[in-house]
Amino acid sequence: MAIKKEDVLDALREVVDPEIGFSIVDLGLIYDVSINGGKVKVDMTLTVRGCPLQAMLTEAAKNKVLQIPGVKDAEINLVWDPPWNPSMISEELKKRFGYK
Repeated sequence: MAIKKEDVLDALREVVDPEIGFSIVDLGLIYDVSINGGKVKVDMTLTVRGCPLQAMLTEAAKNKVLQIPGVKDAEINLVWDPPWNPSMISEELKKRFGYK
């Protein structure tokens, strides 16, 4: 069974930023997902560089990806370019918060 990007994003939707209360996917923190056989690489960011939850969020993301059937290895890369901003949140959250 081939791993799909949507499988990875669905798994990552289960990782919720406890300070904000929304998934890292809906917050727009996932920049890229690449799949090579059973290896998944995720580029993600955080809302701020000094986020005290950095280790917890990246470890939770890795654990969720590793739970996907067929995934043998998961790599979570923390990136800062482009810098995160509120325009990156999902359309659903934009509507919820009245953000245009």
